[in-house]
This record gives sequence, C-alpha cells and structure tokens, in this order.
Amino acid sequence: MASVTFHDVEKAFGTVKAVDGVNFTITEGEFVCLLGPSGCGKTTTLRLIAGLEKATGGNIQIGDLDVTHLAAKDRDIGMVFQDYALYPHMTIGENIGYPLKVRNVPTDARATRIGEVAKNLQIDKLLERRPGEISGGQQQRTSVARAVVHEPQVFLFDEPLSNLDAKLRLEARSFLKHLQREVGVTAVYVTHDQAEAMALADRIAVMNEGRIVQMAPPLEVYHRPGTTFVANFLGSPPMNLLPGKVALDGEPRFVGEAFTIPMQSHVETAVRQHLSDGAQVTVGIRPEHLDLSQDPVSGGFQGPLYALETLGPESLVTLKVGDELLTVRIFSDDAPQLADTVHAAFDPEKLHVFRENGERIPVE
Repeated sequence: MASVTFHDVEKAFGTVKAVDGVNFTITEGEFVCLLGPSGCGKTTTLRLIAGLEKATGGNIQIGDLDVTHLAAKDRDIGMVFQDYALYPHMTIGENIGYPLKVRNVPTDARATRIGEVAKNLQIDKLLERRPGEISGGQQQRTSVARAVVHEPQVFLFDEPLSNLDAKLRLEARSFLKHLQREVGVTAVYVTHDQAEAMALADRIAVMNEGRIVQMAPPLEVYHRPGTTFVANFLGSPPMNLLPGKVALDGEPRFVGEAFTIPMQSHVETAVRQHLSDGAQVTVGIRPEHLDLSQDPVSGGFQGPLYALETLGPESLVTLKVGDELLTVRIFSDDAPQLADTVHAAFDPEKLHVFRENGERIPVE
C-alpha cells in the first residue's frame, strides 16, 4: 500500500477548471471518500490519480513516486468503475484474472490467485459463468475481485454501488468496508451519496466547484461543518440555515426575521473576536437537535406548521420561521399531535454560526 499526495493539482478542459488547485495527502491504508454534487470535480480527481486524465498543473505522487506524467498501466492501481466494465465475452474467472494475464503471470499461479480472491468474495461458484448470467451484486463483486487480484498499492472506486438496489447497496457497503480493512490498502472512493461516505470513510473530502472545501473524519464534517455548503450538503434532511445578524448592544444575541437567540458566554467571546455589531451571519441547527414544545420557548423558534412527514421510527416536522423553513426531526413511532403553530426548542451548545461568506466561526 502507498500514500497518495496532490500538490496544487489542476485539470482544465478548455477554459473550465474541473480541478482547481487541489492539495491533500491520503496516508497508507486510509479510506478516503470524495463527496460532492455532480460536476464538483470528484470523478476527475479520481481519474487524475488513475492516470486516465493528465493534470494541467501541479504534481501527483503515489508513495514516493511522482506519477504526474506516468501512464495508467504503470501506476499500480486497481479501479472499480460505476458500470463494472466487465468483458461480456469472458467468463467471471477470465475477467478476474485479466490483470494477471496482461502482467504475464503464469497460468497455474494465475488460476490459484483467481480461486483465492473469488473464494474470499464468495463468487467462487460463478467462475465459469459470464457477466450477463449473474446478478448486479455478483457483477460488483467480480469487478472488485479484478481490482484486488494483483494486490495494487491503491484502490480507486468510482461510484461502484450506484447501480444496485437499496438492499444490495447496504450489503455491498459493509462488504467493501470489511474488504478494505482486511486487505489494508489505500482506497479512494467517489460518491455523491453522503450515507455511503459517512459509513465507509476514515476521512471525507467534500468538493465543490473543483476544490476541496473540507477534509476531515466523518463525524467532524457532520458536527463541525466548515462552511454553509458543507452544512447544507451533509445530512438528511440537511442542517437548518437561517439568515440573521449579530446584535451586541445590551444582551448579545442573534436576530433574524422571526427569531432572537441569546448568545452564551463562549459564543459571545468567539463572535466578538471575529465579527462586529450588525454583521450578517447564518445560524445553523441540525433537525435532530431541535425538540417540539407545547409552549413558546425563549430563544427558540415558532411558526405555522408547514408539513408533517411520518417515516416509521421518526417524523419530520417542518414549520415556517418568517420566510424560511425549519425542519425538526422527532424519533418516535407515533406521529406527533401538532397545533397550527409549532414551537421548537434547542440546545444552545448545538448552534452553528457562519460568516456572511459562508465560513464557520469556531464557537466550541
């Protein structure tokens, strides 16, 4: 296994920068997810690691080797594609063994290694079949088997679960996490599915417009998003974000169109360090950190009921706070009984504060 390092890497298609000055280091044996919306540059970043795209600036290292201008075949990587890219005319065994064949591994050694990998991935009974004769989940495992059979230094996954149904995706997710831990190689995984990223990654790199806007362990990205973009992208439903301003005259507070939130002392200290009176901010609170209340709550929120969604073990209650929508996540089998006006309280320790430009203010 090996590390992967980007130094000011750029990739331009004409005048469009798909990857714009990206810097990161993925350590040996680390599982990193590149997460972001369509068009954010995550797949291009993966293809730059693989050598399927050539960087127009910066340099890329795998281990101690500069691979910026190295051909894909010389980078010692294993890649699993979104569509699995299996050869339809080959058997499953031939598909798995193809990387060994092109490396001129002897037939007997090749057969032994194919058998070992197929058994570990529970597809050893399918080696004589062809891709069209097996299920999507089995095709996915075949694609993984082909990637690991020659023991590469780095695994690259390009949304490998997107073609599976919900049940198979959960099974495959657990399988991939177990496999990476067992094999112990470095893995880079592209997805737009935040649940996959949270479940699989040691660290998540959230991308937007060709740049990494935050790279940290999953729970840190979730609980301390660095920008409003990250806060709004990660979470289902996403963080509630409400515009307001800082009021430091008298009792320090945040004031919005239809709310007033008193500042705790540590929040006031942080705000005074970073902002001035009257500064525009965005305050954020996760839906699960809000609670319904029968009566108005000082420093809380209230507004007319907008929607109630019952989802089995939980319910989502949405109310209008001024012109903004605020979602409350209630963990209960029973749908709450609600009046026309909904009151919501929250733990002040769970409040997030962002500057006008969207950057987080450290209030911990």
